Amino acid sequence: MTLPVKRSIRLNWAVTAVLLGTLYACSIAVPAEGAKILAVFPTSARSHYIVGSALMKELARRGHEVTVINAFPQNKPLKNYRDIDVSGSDEFVKELVPNLFEMADLGVWDSITLTNKFGQMLANYTLVHPNVKKLIASDEKFDLVIMESFLNDAHLGFVHHFKAPCVAFSTFGASRWTNDMVGTPSPISYVPHPFLSFTDRMSFVQRIGNMLMTIMDSVLGHILDFPVQSAMYEAAFPDPKPPLEHLRRHAVSLVLLNNHFSLSYPRPYVPNMIEVGGMHVNRKPNPLPEDIQKLLDNATNGVIYFSMGSNLQSSQLPVEKREAILRVFAGLKQTVLWKWEDETLPNRPKNVIVKAWWPQDDILAHPNVRLFITHGGLLSTTESLYHGVPVIGIPVFGDQYLNMAKAERTGYGLLVPYKEISEQRLAHAINQVLADEKYKTVAKSISARYRDQPQEPLDLAVYWVEYVIRHRGAKHLKSAGQELGFLQYHGIDVIATIIGVPVLFFYLIFKLLCGGLSKKNASVGSKKKRN
Repeated sequence: MTLPVKRSIRLNWAVTAVLLGTLYACSIAVPAEGAKILAVFPTSARSHYIVGSALMKELARRGHEVTVINAFPQNKPLKNYRDIDVSGSDEFVKELVPNLFEMADLGVWDSITLTNKFGQMLANYTLVHPNVKKLIASDEKFDLVIMESFLNDAHLGFVHHFKAPCVAFSTFGASRWTNDMVGTPSPISYVPHPFLSFTDRMSFVQRIGNMLMTIMDSVLGHILDFPVQSAMYEAAFPDPKPPLEHLRRHAVSLVLLNNHFSLSYPRPYVPNMIEVGGMHVNRKPNPLPEDIQKLLDNATNGVIYFSMGSNLQSSQLPVEKREAILRVFAGLKQTVLWKWEDETLPNRPKNVIVKAWWPQDDILAHPNVRLFITHGGLLSTTESLYHGVPVIGIPVFGDQYLNMAKAERTGYGLLVPYKEISEQRLAHAINQVLADEKYKTVAKSISARYRDQPQEPLDLAVYWVEYVIRHRGAKHLKSAGQELGFLQYHGIDVIATIIGVPVLFFYLIFKLLCGGLSKKNASVGSKKKRN
């Protein structure tokens, strides 16, 4: 009689195990019906695309049917992932600014206008591309539109055209154009403009500069950029359609920011603006190519990694700056890995290894990397901090100044302005960061804070994308501030009323009293004359 009982017990345990396994599988399974998602990431900057593609590939892996307008189509087909190729925009970027290092010489006005022009050219190039025009003319349906937000308001036309909710994505954090989409406040008293090298602790003079920069950026955006974006929108999408200004304020359900408070500054956000910074960083480093792995492993004195990003080309550095950098590197005992785009580097020291491309994220994960010399882009800064590597920043344009000002103030790096690059200045900065352990300690501390999250950034981004899909646009997240005009939003009408009504009241009383006194004086005067 004992054998059947044992079999029964074993059977019950087996059934229980199967049920638990089934429940677990259901808990992690993708939705039975994946959504159809259109993503608009047409940028010619590979670094921007890397962040967006990380999200789209993960959505495809989870069962969603993803269509991506981009300039970097996949070499191998991916399941649930379709490219709409719009490559070629890098050519007009070269025509607009043949050498991006020249932007370091531009003033504030020229920098903003040139950035706006770049956004307009990229937006127009995308909309008139035959592959995109074919998509617009098709009868395809989408459940969601995800679009990069970078001076491309005209692309909001995809949202209305396909009658789908929208998730906007910013590759470098909050800005004027993302804040306006969801009504996020941006107090100029402690939130620095992205193009300024200020921190959240500004002096009085800096706050004046921050206010003037913010006002100028907003005015130029509304006067010079928005009319051009509106004209492109009107030309690209069929009628009937609402004004573009209406879409800017009402079409976007959620904004994802490639930022995190541990990497930047604490600031206010509305509930539908979510920080997912660093979702492109490999939590588990990929295996390095054998030659690179050997270089890193054998670098007993450590490694310095030098890259100016995907847009700036180190090979376009002026000769005098390049030679100054090489003289500094020649005097170091560390191995230097330099992202250099040409086949040869004249006067290259033996300890300097050059390649047109390095697997940056995986290199920074190697324990022998002592220092990262960077242009200061947010993606590079994020990767460096995730791996706890101190930096020396050579900012040239955009938010690079802001990021490196943060590095210097916080203590995980130093800022060397591009215009001030010299053998002495660069050598002093490198020796200071390598010799003083505080830079590495601070970088490791920030890395620990950044990693201490309840959910990985990529999982968080996917959750909120699917949240918008599940709740059909999640209109309940939208701030009532989007319904208000400028005067109402800032309370100027209320302030004017509070101040104006009493002033008007006392003014009228004053006029009445003055009128009464003048009549009385006139009456007294007439009596005197009669007498």
